[in-house]
Amino acid sequence: MRDVAVVGFAQAPAVRQTHGTTNGVEMLVPVFHEVLGNLGLSKSDIEFWCSGSSDYIAGRAFSFIAAVDAIGAFPPINESHVEADAAWAFYEAWVKIQTGEVDTALVYGFGKSSAGKLRRVMTMQLDPYTVTPLWPDSVSVAGLQARAGLDQGRWTEQQMAEVAVRSRADAKSNPLAQLKGDYTVDDLLGTPYLADPLRKHDCAPITDGAAAIVLAAGDRARELSDRPAWVTGIAHRVDSANLGGRDLTTSASTVGAARDAGFDKVDVAELHAPFTHQELLLRQELGLNGTRINPSGGVLCGNPMFAAGLIRIGEAARQVSTGQADRALAHATSGPALQHNLVCLMEGRD
Repeated sequence: MRDVAVVGFAQAPAVRQTHGTTNGVEMLVPVFHEVLGNLGLSKSDIEFWCSGSSDYIAGRAFSFIAAVDAIGAFPPINESHVEADAAWAFYEAWVKIQTGEVDTALVYGFGKSSAGKLRRVMTMQLDPYTVTPLWPDSVSVAGLQARAGLDQGRWTEQQMAEVAVRSRADAKSNPLAQLKGDYTVDDLLGTPYLADPLRKHDCAPITDGAAAIVLAAGDRARELSDRPAWVTGIAHRVDSANLGGRDLTTSASTVGAARDAGFDKVDVAELHAPFTHQELLLRQELGLNGTRINPSGGVLCGNPMFAAGLIRIGEAARQVSTGQADRALAHATSGPALQHNLVCLMEGRD
């Protein structure tokens, strides 16, 4: 296995709405400029490009090809794409470097959620024969999961509100966060339900945004970063698409991915939890008591679809590269009710 590390990370501000096109070009150009400029690299120095996005969010076929305009498709580039969160593009790029074909890769993800009705668009990821025709929206599906956990005593509405309070307070130190500020649990619990038992603060906001990460192998990583965030393990697993075929209050795929990635104790964890109860679930499943969770504020303070999981990797890597953590865990999720989960472990080496 080759040593591979995150050496660069940049993201666009998480905002409720942008005025650009749905192919992400307007958001991506400044992100590429920042991440490459910080490393002293040009586009020609990148040997492999891999993106994550969704044509359903963009509302057009092959929108990821239009996004290549942000790179410049001529001279020809070595490029790939996943119709998923860019955390899975990160996995593909990591595998590409492991093959020895390339030493550097740039991974990017983008999503303009404001272009449509996100709650309904996300219904398209459900079972197309028995569930999608009923049009249960994504917040309502998450509400079923939250209710199951409440009924089993796995979490309480107060604990859910505490997650939102902490997340928005932590986001005050993140200049790119969409939501931030000081709130109290009582204030949040006094607001009306959005999809019982979920209130507005329990749900990640609708966000437009993009992000990019640069990966490098071995000595090349050491040249580009004073303290690379070395990837010590990465794995992803998926649970049944049948919502009634799995226990929604647990996450076997997260536990399996963490085990296969070689999870042990970490200093900080960036969890991709679009709903407050999902953070509580992930913390319980991974045994993260006492671990710093989402110092960036997490997706509850900014949730650019198809980039949010990649941002968790970037934020965790930032903790390592700045010396604020020696070992970090990044988690990404896709699908309804934490169906598909990826775990990436990173460490700093002095």
